Amino acid sequence: MAETGKSVKLGTIIEEFSLEVLHEAPNYQDVPLTTLDVNRPGLPLSGFFEHFDPKRLLVIGLTENTFLAGMDSDSRRARFDRLFSYPAPALIITRALEPFPECMEMAVRHNRTVLRTPETTSSFMSRLIGSLFNHLAPEITRSGVMMEVYGEGVLFQGESGVGKSEVAIELIQRGHRIIADDAVEIRQTNHGSLVATAPELIRHYMELRGIGVVDVRRLFGMRAIKVEQEIDMVINLEPWNDRAVYDRLGLEGSTTEIMGVKVPCLTIPVKPGRNLASIVEVAAINNRNRKMGHNAALELSQRMDAHFQKLMEEDK
Repeated sequence: MAETGKSVKLGTIIEEFSLEVLHEAPNYQDVPLTTLDVNRPGLPLSGFFEHFDPKRLLVIGLTENTFLAGMDSDSRRARFDRLFSYPAPALIITRALEPFPECMEMAVRHNRTVLRTPETTSSFMSRLIGSLFNHLAPEITRSGVMMEVYGEGVLFQGESGVGKSEVAIELIQRGHRIIADDAVEIRQTNHGSLVATAPELIRHYMELRGIGVVDVRRLFGMRAIKVEQEIDMVINLEPWNDRAVYDRLGLEGSTTEIMGVKVPCLTIPVKPGRNLASIVEVAAINNRNRKMGHNAALELSQRMDAHFQKLMEEDK
């Protein structure tokens, strides 16, 4: 997944990592970064450019610097001349190393951006790749409501009018926080989890039938909102069906798949008289309990099995 169809501006990365600008190419801040990969050009500096991708950011650390220091000035000039002949977005020098004069000379000649950071190479590259992944990660939009309940990210889904926003309002009044209503933007992070947020245009707004659109931030304050949240579970709300068979023990541990990631999933039937907010709170706490290794349904099943086994042995 090297390219995802999205981009982030070089200026955003420079600001995020407080990079020092040693040489500016024209309109360097608006240069789009479109690939998740970063290139340490050890082989290209030795003259091997097979499979070299000019869309990647270039990172030079102590190893490359030591290799270049062993060359004479003309050789270094030739290596940087060829390296900068490719339209790489920028060259980043780590460990606050002083750039070689030949590097800066060729950067000026080819109009390439040169940046610098005091961080070690491995630490910087790890953070940079993580940041690029978060900026460029694939993203989808789902209809639903995203809440944080007792620290657990809960995505409510269900047909229009089933009561998702109404449950969200009651949860907000109980001290929980809303991330998105109606449209939920979901992206996959570099460690395989899913993070949800709201489209910028409708962030902090909710639609309640009979009332209209309300601004949650103004009505309930900053305590009631959150910009983004990892999805820990999905709750499907559906109208109660007397003929349907609902899970009463929770042994199966149902999951749903979003962008290839499996997420715990519950189906909660909706009918008058059920306090859905309380049920959701219990579901969130129980999901956290399961992640910590405790499964109440499994424990009860094992106790019942042991009890019946004991009765059978006594009857013998």
